[in-house]
Amino acid sequence: MARRSTPEVNAGSLADIAFLLLIFFLVTTTIETDSGISRKLPPMQDENVEPPIIKEKNIFKVIVNRNNDLLVEDELMELKDLRDAAVAFLDNGGGVGPEACTYCEGAGDPTSSDNPIKAVIMLVNDRQTEYGTYIAVQNELVGAYNELRNRSAQRLYGKSFSQMEADYDNINFTGNKESLKERIEEIRDMWPQKLSEADPKN
Repeated sequence: MARRSTPEVNAGSLADIAFLLLIFFLVTTTIETDSGISRKLPPMQDENVEPPIIKEKNIFKVIVNRNNDLLVEDELMELKDLRDAAVAFLDNGGGVGPEACTYCEGAGDPTSSDNPIKAVIMLVNDRQTEYGTYIAVQNELVGAYNELRNRSAQRLYGKSFSQMEADYDNINFTGNKESLKERIEEIRDMWPQKLSEADPKN
């Protein structure tokens, strides 16, 4: 009596099918990316260390209440005017002697900030402030720093600070990246971004 042959499963194409499925999922799957505001938080400090003393005139106070009203230096202000007010504060150059600013082009008001190194922008948001308003205020304040950095970079190197950063991040940039990095750091040192967010009390 003849023996029956055992049926076999043709598995030759399974590898091809698995590969096609992998390609399908790579092409169609959406990978979530984190988005938000880039902020460098200050390092943790010892409770026994006294915080630095900052003159009142070197603090630019911006308060946003629960109704999304903007209070700048104790006066109501429209959002569209915030950037110009921040630029005027940072670029004031009211210091004298060792605190003088040699590259500032502001009014030199002795009652306002001494120089950009000492100038601090303090932002206080109510817990019920709308997120859109919070972002818009942040954008205007950061935009003030960017405007001043672009101006200094254009004056010193004939190129905006934004373009310098883009060139540094560009893998096809053919110039000297080490020299470009030094120039970027120089501009950042001239206009250090000191944006402090105070904790709301209500």
